[in-house]
Amino acid sequence: MRAQKVVVITGGGRGIGAAAAKLFAKEGYAVCINYKSNSETANTLAQGIIAEGGRCITVQADVSNEADVIRMFSTVDKELGAISVLVNNAGILKQQSRLEEMTADRINEILFNNVTSYFICSREAVKRMSSRHGGNGGVIVNVSSGAARTGSPNEYIDYAASKGAIDTLTKGLSLEVAAEGIRVNCVRPGLIHTDMHADGGEPERIERLKSKIPLQRGGEPEEVAEAIYWLASEKSSFSTGNYLDLSGGL
Repeated sequence: MRAQKVVVITGGGRGIGAAAAKLFAKEGYAVCINYKSNSETANTLAQGIIAEGGRCITVQADVSNEADVIRMFSTVDKELGAISVLVNNAGILKQQSRLEEMTADRINEILFNNVTSYFICSREAVKRMSSRHGGNGGVIVNVSSGAARTGSPNEYIDYAASKGAIDTLTKGLSLEVAAEGIRVNCVRPGLIHTDMHADGGEPERIERLKSKIPLQRGGEPEEVAEAIYWLASEKSSFSTGNYLDLSGGL
């Protein structure tokens, strides 16, 4: 009997992460939903997946903290088995601001949460997936942002820079582990209807900007989840080191 595939989704309790968790579960994966602080949202999502016959656990971990990441992956090893897919999705956004108003503390918090977390989660996944370590291969999908291309001037250039780092991580890591059975790809969402805009101080940001989007609307988390799943699936088996833009043409 073929072993059930296992996916770890960081920041899986809301938005794009939650949509991805539901989709992977629907497709037969055992799912680990990682969350940092909102246990209620993550547990409600997990309960819904289990109620529909899926296999799902939640693991609290600050994925910018190395000890937390090691604990999370050890929990997955014990409770779900060998990881097949890592979706690096966790990230934060701060209040809209110009660079001249940003503190070093803010910039470092963005980089720790949005960049360091992807590096150490990917490291733990590679240790388990790589044929060099006796693994059976696997897939890493990084969630970057269209901001990596636009730079988000006057709003979030720290966030944009952090996502530019993820684009570079995707390319470098994909080449590093290509011969070890691991594919690494990236999605770059544009203006998507999630709570993150409220985190930046403008819940209605998409309404203000949607006229600039060629498709004339914001995207939905489920649309991004479909792209993530495709990159994780065998349907994209010859793709690595690539970026899939989901920005409505922006």
